[in-house]
Amino acid sequence: MGSTEMTPKPHAVCIPFPAQGHINPMLNLAKLLHHRGFHVTFVNSEYNHSRLLRSRGPSSLDGLPSFRFRTIPDGLPPSDTDATQDIPALCQSTRKFCLPYFRDLLERLNEESATSGCPPVSCVVSDGAMSFTLDAAEALGVPEVLFWTASACSFMGYVQYQSLIDKGLIPLKDASYLTNGYLDTIIDWISGMRNIRIRDLPSFLRTTDPDDLMIAFCLREVERAKRASAIVFNTFDRLEHDVLDALRPMFPPIYTLGPLHFLTEQLPDSDTTSIGSNLWKEDLGCLEWLNSKPPGSVVYVNFGSITVMSPVQLVEFAWGLANSSQTFLWVIRPDLVVGDTAILPPEFSATTRERSLLASWCPQERVLSHPAIGGFLTHSGWNSTIESIAAGVPVVCWPFFADQQTNCRYSCKEWGIGMEIDGDVKREEVERQVRELMEGERGKEMKRTAMEWKEMAREVTHPSGSSFLNLDEVIDKVLLSPERD
Repeated sequence: MGSTEMTPKPHAVCIPFPAQGHINPMLNLAKLLHHRGFHVTFVNSEYNHSRLLRSRGPSSLDGLPSFRFRTIPDGLPPSDTDATQDIPALCQSTRKFCLPYFRDLLERLNEESATSGCPPVSCVVSDGAMSFTLDAAEALGVPEVLFWTASACSFMGYVQYQSLIDKGLIPLKDASYLTNGYLDTIIDWISGMRNIRIRDLPSFLRTTDPDDLMIAFCLREVERAKRASAIVFNTFDRLEHDVLDALRPMFPPIYTLGPLHFLTEQLPDSDTTSIGSNLWKEDLGCLEWLNSKPPGSVVYVNFGSITVMSPVQLVEFAWGLANSSQTFLWVIRPDLVVGDTAILPPEFSATTRERSLLASWCPQERVLSHPAIGGFLTHSGWNSTIESIAAGVPVVCWPFFADQQTNCRYSCKEWGIGMEIDGDVKREEVERQVRELMEGERGKEMKRTAMEWKEMAREVTHPSGSSFLNLDEVIDKVLLSPERD
């Protein structure tokens, strides 16, 4: 694919939701489009652009003549903190305030094309939680692909919110419904989902407020998704076959492109190789430390970019890991503990010093694929889940919010690669499950299953595989097609 003097190069504007777990997969997709001949404009929020400059250095965002970075405000008050912003506040502010800024950016890009040699905007690739971009793409007359960076099974969970409201199942009658067993109610009418309980659906439904802002946001984004030219997921057909089959009649064309990082790994070294997206500075020393460990001997512990816990929960995890007698690499973000610095007991450090490494952030794809990693204690975010599947690494799950409960359920009950720790975490359970993960018969069976999924993930991203071919199709049939009324 390419362009001639008569046909300008296609120009994709890629805009992620402004949080780490959304930026990473969108950047992978943008690199793939760039490799296929697109001029790419990647749009971060001003806040995250500043964080990227601090974590990776100014030169990291210089970009290329054909891969550029631009920014728009996120609508929240200015801040210099180095932490993920409040997600409900971000959802509300982007929905309310970002459309004019994004529309102006598209207009400026088109104006610049007349003088800079940069091609006019020909398509938009937007995060599924940023559907305000549809209005701008429609006004410009270009196709828009929505990229839902969550799993297809959790997206199906969001799709059910309206039916759950109509049937009187949510909002919850009162706070006691969080603890009285009600959340274990099985929902047996969702096409493509088996034995799903209310607690397994995305957690924003756990509210007693009929006017809950996140419920309203999810209802709106799901409904607006029907206006997209196509929807893409970072998953693969065999992993979520039943749910994808159920979703397809309900929405515009759906394409599975995952695991996206397997596709980007195949790209030849180029100027985009060094473009990264981590908002915290990576501790590359963890890779050297892993090099000194035997194969399959290390538990990787990382609760992602958003999860927060109490000081008590941090200590319970710490002593559970210490008492498990396993070697571990634990990523502890500066903002992991609510309203406080993450402080571990001195006795914990003394007990585990010889068999542990604590890091503030790390290159997770490289860590998970390292031969020394034998298991993953995770929050079950979708990036972490699909990356652990791609690496053949079994998991112990401690889901925090949003789609993580659904991903956890599927990891444990459908895909056979995980076990779940109760939300009210206790050190004895952490110790038991980490030991089982690394040494037990169940852990060994989960490892075998994870390796089977890894092989399938490799197959679908080969040149003849479904995800590879789906990328070709979404480019040729959607992104390179003029938008039709």
